[in-house]
Amino acid sequence: MSKLSAFLFLTLNGFYKGPEDDISWHSHGEEETRFSEEMLSRDNILVFGRKTYEMMADFWTTDMAHEMSPVVAEGMNRAEKIVFSKQAIPDEIWENSRFINDDLIGSVRFLKQTEQKNMTILGSGNIVSQLASHNLIDEYQIMIDPVALGHGTPLFSGMQHALNLKITATRTFPDGTVLLTYQTQ
Repeated sequence: MSKLSAFLFLTLNGFYKGPEDDISWHSHGEEETRFSEEMLSRDNILVFGRKTYEMMADFWTTDMAHEMSPVVAEGMNRAEKIVFSKQAIPDEIWENSRFINDDLIGSVRFLKQTEQKNMTILGSGNIVSQLASHNLIDEYQIMIDPVALGHGTPLFSGMQHALNLKITATRTFPDGTVLLTYQTQ
């Protein structure tokens, strides 16, 4: 059975994206980059919604990404990727990608039973919220940036019940970013 984790960046006031899907408020320092390298070395299957997938593919396949963060770029490009989308996406966008346009909840239940590797959702807050509502995420890694926004899209928007979590780890980065790791109870 595969474990499903979610990794997201949040503002202090709980937004995973600002107005008009802006995420420019998030920045990585050297230590956060090393953390990303460590996480990619676990060889998890990366899971995305369409918007996040397209944004990630547009960046991590560029020469700039390879210059800025070669180890992370290599890991992102090499990783197996699953994309949930109701819209068709061309196969040539990013290597090692497969697309699922079936029922999200049923598909994730099936994948958790059949995949040999663990899976990690990167960003994709809408998918995280839907899967959290059905208790399908085993672990949450939430990186809180030391910034607050006046408007944005909150994580867990639309949930119909409380999500009880147990903190399992914390980490503070030199720039003030805090990583909180939770498991579902």
